[in-house]
Amino acid sequence: MRLRMGAAATVAAGLGVILGLSSACRPRRLPPPPPPPRLRLVAVGDILMHQDVKASAEHAAQGFPSLWADLVPLFQGADLAFGNLETPVAPSSGRPGVPFQFNAPAALPAALRASGFTVLATANNHAFDQGPRGVRETLDRLRAEQLVAVGSGEDRSRAETLQIVERQGVKVAFLGFTDIFNIDLNRKATDPWVRRLDLEPALAAVREARACADLVVVSVHWGNEYQHQPTKRQRDLARQLVEAGCDLLLGHHPHVLQPAEVLEVGGRKALVAYSLGNFISNQDRMYRADLFPVAGGDSRDGAALQAVFEQRPGPDGRRQVVLAEASFEPLWTENNWGVPAAKREIRVIRVAAAEVRVRAEVEALSALSVDPETPARRAALLEKQEYLRTLILRRRRIAATLGEAFVAR
Repeated sequence: MRLRMGAAATVAAGLGVILGLSSACRPRRLPPPPPPPRLRLVAVGDILMHQDVKASAEHAAQGFPSLWADLVPLFQGADLAFGNLETPVAPSSGRPGVPFQFNAPAALPAALRASGFTVLATANNHAFDQGPRGVRETLDRLRAEQLVAVGSGEDRSRAETLQIVERQGVKVAFLGFTDIFNIDLNRKATDPWVRRLDLEPALAAVREARACADLVVVSVHWGNEYQHQPTKRQRDLARQLVEAGCDLLLGHHPHVLQPAEVLEVGGRKALVAYSLGNFISNQDRMYRADLFPVAGGDSRDGAALQAVFEQRPGPDGRRQVVLAEASFEPLWTENNWGVPAAKREIRVIRVAAAEVRVRAEVEALSALSVDPETPARRAALLEKQEYLRTLILRRRRIAATLGEAFVAR
């Protein structure tokens, strides 16, 4: 009996060794590699300070941020948020704004910063609306709020200094140019300066940025107003800027949207947004979908570009930053112009979210139709149905202009 037990123990021990060896030979499950570092950039178009936009901010509970409250989570959730500041901010050195010559109140920079903006283009055709002193005061006020201004400076050297912002371990270079001036007050290199889009210096600047940054973003004020197609000049310049090293080209000035495309030149790929349209304005204020053709509201269309870049190993094993995702979220500027005795209300909304909300409201009002219908309920239902139709029309219009592939349903 003792012999049998000893044999059993020997066999068990042998099995244990075999099992142990088998377990040791199994490949260990390694934890999945961490996701590559990602940088999210959001960009919108023209920030215009028409008188009614400023009046709307005066009436709003939170001032300017109330005018684009729907977008604040998007801006604040991004690593970088860009817009074209198409106005001086020079209440001390300039004159009150008038049509076609803008001036923004002192509260605007802090409102933009609190909303999540980080980088603003200041090279555009309205940069000199309040003269050279207005350029200087604008830059002082933006700097006080830690906002990065690209395309203008207290002198030529600073206007042309490369701006590099680091986020998520990615060095992002920003350059700003304007192809259009209402009045060009660039005189002496020691005075306030707005950077003109001259081809060879611009290409040289992009090459310089490419050599010292992981990602190169170029802001250009260009094109023809109210034209939905980029000009040949825009397309030619875009190709040359991409070939020089641009990764993301943000266009503005036409006050309407223009197509976007992923452009491949010389083995390099870049996202080009020829025009981001208006972000906020008082343009096309009279538009109503039931009274005007759809084109009558084009200057109230906007888009928030969301571009995600990832760090990945390149063919040579070295790190490179590439475009991983790109989409445009449709925006619409609500405007109560023409409503008798009403305070001006202008605000930018996210179309997709508004469409879901209004569709639910229409369904809720329609469900009440089993009760005796009152004139007030009927009027409310018709109003909601017309607004839903407006949102659907604008979403489709924006998608058709930018390109269906870029606008998520």
